[in-house]
Amino acid sequence: MSPQTSPIVDTPQDLELVERLIAPDGTRQKHPDLDPFVADVDAAQLRSLHHDMVVLRRLDAEGVALQRQGQLGLWAPCNGQEAAQIGTARAIDPIDFIFPSYRETGVIYTRGAEPGDFVRVWRGEEGAPFDPQALRVAPLQIIIGAQTLHAVGYAMGIKHEKAPEVAVTYFGDGATSQGDVNEAMVFAASYRAPVVFVCQNNHWAISEPVAVQSQYPISGRAPGFGIPSVRVDGNDVLACMAAMRWALDHARAGKGPVFIEAVTYRMGPHTTSDDPTRYRDPAELEAWRTRDPIARLEAHLRAAGEIDDEQIAAAHTDADAFARSMRAACLGMQTREPLAVFDAVYAEPHIGIERQRDEYAAYLDTFEEA
Repeated sequence: MSPQTSPIVDTPQDLELVERLIAPDGTRQKHPDLDPFVADVDAAQLRSLHHDMVVLRRLDAEGVALQRQGQLGLWAPCNGQEAAQIGTARAIDPIDFIFPSYRETGVIYTRGAEPGDFVRVWRGEEGAPFDPQALRVAPLQIIIGAQTLHAVGYAMGIKHEKAPEVAVTYFGDGATSQGDVNEAMVFAASYRAPVVFVCQNNHWAISEPVAVQSQYPISGRAPGFGIPSVRVDGNDVLACMAAMRWALDHARAGKGPVFIEAVTYRMGPHTTSDDPTRYRDPAELEAWRTRDPIARLEAHLRAAGEIDDEQIAAAHTDADAFARSMRAACLGMQTREPLAVFDAVYAEPHIGIERQRDEYAAYLDTFEEA
């Protein structure tokens, strides 16, 4: 349906405006465009996706608990968005480089992040929680939408060097109201950069509903920049994987950028400093609870006789073990000396950084004198 005639719908009843492969009740649906991209996905792979989502939800809950207990300064929950993150990220090639926002916990999990990598920044220990080159993931970006420009710049470098990789950037529906995201799409389209834009439309930009920000589906904006797009059910992990595979094939073939809108829902607060009960109708939350991404895949696998209670319990056992490791890593972290904040800002010595280090050292000395 054309974005000029299709009003945006921000309720669970929005069934006709998204592409999907697994319905909320677990029923497998045929889709002539998406099916070919997941024809190789068997029951074992679906169980693996289920396992990933179970682990992600558990480590996300542990992050919230650590913040509430004063061990972290902040946490950005992703409860409800497991399929959008795991489904798309598991489709990304190891050579591709990812530019996330601050909520892509599941994305860095799929790249092999260690338990401590999930909490290091939120504990205030490091500016980058992991080695970006090792994971092929840029540091988490707090500035809304800025990572889209970084991704496009990187993608332009890919094209210049004729490299086989693709840049992928994640952001929320609120970020699409920022100039950075729109400028990034202008550059991406103009230079046919190999970049995939993934908008996780979780319906709330802090306390602002998506219907206020966009009167039509967000995916409808991309064609205006000359970028093909798809609006996929973000609670359907298989559809998310198919959409990302399609997008990566398109970008890797030299056809330019692609835009994916994954329609999902943020079940928790924007961050642990937010109180969603002040602006969100509880009935809306309950309606979306019936479309839970983990329960959906579990229902599909149970109906096919491909998962049982023992396998589900094993996934939860693994999730608990990961959460314990994350907690142990958090509590065991040693805070660095204050001046270490200036280390590794640049690869080479930099006079500006050295000057700032000296000034900060002089400031710290005043406390010793006192």
